[in-house]
Amino acid sequence: MNSRLMMLVGATMGAAAMYYFDPSRGRYRRALVRDRLVHTRHKARHGVGVVGRDLRNRTIGKTAIVRSIFDSSPVDDSVLEDRVRAALGRVVTHPASIDVAARDGVVTLAGPILADEVPQLLESVRAVRGVRDIEDRLEVHTEPGRIPGLQGEARSRPGRRSGFMQENWSPTTRAIGGLAGAAAALWGLGRRQPGRTLVTGAGLLLLGRALTNLELRRMFGIGAEGFEVSVQKTIRIQAPVETVYRLWSDFEQMPTFTKHVTRVRRLNDRGEDRDRWRWTVRAPGGFDVSFDARVTEREENRRIAWHTEDGGMAQHTGQVTFHDNGDGSTTVDVKLVYKPIGGAVGHAIACMLGMDPKRRMDDDLLRMKTYLETGKPPHDAAARAVGGRNAAARRWAGNGSGRPPEPHETAESVPTF
Repeated sequence: MNSRLMMLVGATMGAAAMYYFDPSRGRYRRALVRDRLVHTRHKARHGVGVVGRDLRNRTIGKTAIVRSIFDSSPVDDSVLEDRVRAALGRVVTHPASIDVAARDGVVTLAGPILADEVPQLLESVRAVRGVRDIEDRLEVHTEPGRIPGLQGEARSRPGRRSGFMQENWSPTTRAIGGLAGAAAALWGLGRRQPGRTLVTGAGLLLLGRALTNLELRRMFGIGAEGFEVSVQKTIRIQAPVETVYRLWSDFEQMPTFTKHVTRVRRLNDRGEDRDRWRWTVRAPGGFDVSFDARVTEREENRRIAWHTEDGGMAQHTGQVTFHDNGDGSTTVDVKLVYKPIGGAVGHAIACMLGMDPKRRMDDDLLRMKTYLETGKPPHDAAARAVGGRNAAARRWAGNGSGRPPEPHETAESVPTF
């Protein structure tokens, strides 16, 4: 068993050495790892500072609460009004509609309110320190109707929930939850007792909840709201803006200079709308994923915007803008907002495997830059074009004509799948 483990460790170390000391790409990969480590160190240092400040402020607040228990001095009326107003937001949906006045410890409440909120409101106000009595002048209504103060979108009533039951955890709660989750996961991995798998899974869930600060349904991408990731990339290309725009807007040519877009074809509807496209991209794991996208805006040499249609797996919206720098070069700015499959967990796995959309978009933009500046299609493009198509593509990119190849100059636009 030990020999097999040593062989596995040796093989892993050998593969890592080959990967990070590769003569052509090793330097780039080592720099990438170094940058990630520096970034992680900075984030950890910042996180420790945030948790320290939050813990200090909470300690000051708890100390003040304990002192107030033994403080029998009367509370100033303005202070008491502020305390009552702070309590309103937890128990009513329209706190701004309620007027609060305090005098010698007697709190007067007036204004419109829904009937089912009255008992909890009175209970919360009585619990405020310094309140001796309540004068109820509330206008109770069974439904909003046409009451101005009860119109508009109602606020949710969070109530008095503990830190772990809230949607957004405080820094201290996240630190405690993360440490507890990591401890439970390590304990489960190091034991052979029944139920260790359950303990390990619960620990990992708690750790993930603390690290992402997302509810479990968003963490796993469940529900309509889901988990979204925003990506932005800016790149400068030594080519006229007309050439860059025409290459980008000719979606069917994408597979000839990108690695991860394997096929693009126009969806020819019978109606008037023809700016719809079916994209096939290489997903993590080596399989292909298809989705339909609609171009929502085209401004020649300036901007292209699109969004995926409902029901697809790769849900996202995006836009690309083109800026003429005036010296024959073009700045391309890409913005993308997407919902990863599997939510935050799926996104984290894709990032660890180097298959997240941001990394892929960066790679393909560099391929496009090289293609436009040199006229040579990348050797690892998804469509390994041959013969006439490569020649036509090189002529178009190299001579700066700003037009895509004519149909008679090309072979098939994409390979057959």
